[in-house]
Amino acid sequence: MGGAVKDIASKSELDNIRQSGAPVVLHFWASWCDASKQMDQVFSHLATDFPRAHFFRVEAEEHPEISEAYSVSAVPYFVFFKLASLFDWEKNQMKLRLLILACALSGCNFSVDCDGKAVDTLEGADPSSLANKVGKVAGSSTSAEPAAPASLGLAAGPTILETVKENAKATSKDRAQPLSSTTKEALNTRLEKLTNSHPVMLFMKGTPEEPRCGFSKNVVNILKEEEVEFGSFDILSDNEVREGLKKFSNWPTYPQLYSNGELLGGADIVIAMHESGELKEALTDEAGKGGGGISSGNAGGLSESLRARLEGLVNSSPVMLFMKGKPEEPKCGFSGKVVEILNQEKIEFASFDILLDDEVRQGLKVYSNWSSYPQLYVKGELLGGSDIVLEMQKSGELKQVFSEKGKSLEDRLKSLINSEKVMLFMKGSPDEPKCGFSSKVVKALRDEDVSFGSFDILSDEEVRQGIKSFSNWPTFPQLYYKGELVGGCDIIMELSSSGDLKATLSE
Repeated sequence: MGGAVKDIASKSELDNIRQSGAPVVLHFWASWCDASKQMDQVFSHLATDFPRAHFFRVEAEEHPEISEAYSVSAVPYFVFFKLASLFDWEKNQMKLRLLILACALSGCNFSVDCDGKAVDTLEGADPSSLANKVGKVAGSSTSAEPAAPASLGLAAGPTILETVKENAKATSKDRAQPLSSTTKEALNTRLEKLTNSHPVMLFMKGTPEEPRCGFSKNVVNILKEEEVEFGSFDILSDNEVREGLKKFSNWPTYPQLYSNGELLGGADIVIAMHESGELKEALTDEAGKGGGGISSGNAGGLSESLRARLEGLVNSSPVMLFMKGKPEEPKCGFSGKVVEILNQEKIEFASFDILLDDEVRQGLKVYSNWSSYPQLYVKGELLGGSDIVLEMQKSGELKQVFSEKGKSLEDRLKSLINSEKVMLFMKGSPDEPKCGFSSKVVKALRDEDVSFGSFDILSDEEVRQGIKSFSNWPTFPQLYYKGELVGGCDIIMELSSSGDLKATLSE
């Protein structure tokens, strides 16, 4: 890569360049991307043709803070900055000098905003569009029609010009760097297996013995220092995994650290958690979260004051999330994932940062008999951690749970009673009744070939007690037809014996 193009070393360097007053064009590239290399040749020739502008390369994955600032998720990617000034420096030099002189004579201060603003972007390998956009911010090129091959530089030569012609024929989809012909479903299945292949899994550049970037090396050193056993995958060896995992995890850079198949975060999060002493605990918590219990005690072991405080906290909002960090700044990937899910489902929630209060942090594990964080509560009841919330979202249960929890008890009972034309509230299920009376009613309905829905009142104490008052009927089972109570076991048996049951439930 040559020409009048320079490489950006840091975000601070870029910030200084943007304030220099000249137009700036950035090329976000990657060493593995052939399209990036091809476009860099065009980029270099444009740098020669437009000497008043600054042309810079940014290796996207080596500078994640710059890439994220400009929402770069694919390469090649170009960002164009134009001088955001009140003046056209070429046409108004005399006016500017007079204004500066007038201010100097009057003793006033004068300054011009030279902070270059990003005015345009371009994703993909499209030389003609690149030349046209460069011309808009750095020189003269008509915006009404695409730039001609000659505008790419007299020194471009036949190879570059042929590239322009070929790309001009291609669609934007064709010009994008392809992942592979593998279907999205097959790739996601493969990625899911990879992320779950070890309890702690690191996707990095290179290997733990020979890291190929500083961020990967830092994470490897931290895991070794924490004596954490981990598996690894070299994303430089498989571009399909490299690009696919960015979308799979919604995380654009590497390395990426996973625990039990869940993304913990990148280098910055791992380093922060290591420095705060949170990392090993987070990895240990997640490795043992399946049972959801702890051995250090039980709710009875909490002091009355702490139990009362925890009860107040979990009930302080209809939906309450105990997490590491804040929703705007999660301090671990698991907390970040739950926040993301709640935002996606448009669920309003309050939160508590357990990193700020160790008494709450340790006490809540005992109170809830759940050993890890985050913990999500709905109306004071523990729903679960990140794995459960994620599974419920995938199955569609999460929205349903919040919908049900948000209703008043009366509305919920009405909804349940009217969920089927014939509805039986019983102990157990029709296939496994948990009491003789419920079993008799099920048999009577089946003998009459009556189709019915059912609800196990043993599974929900709120419904069990509430429906007694709602129906003014103190025992179970209870049979409803079109939202109206028919009766309990004795009435159903009488209707069955007299031959009136089917007729009653068919009116």
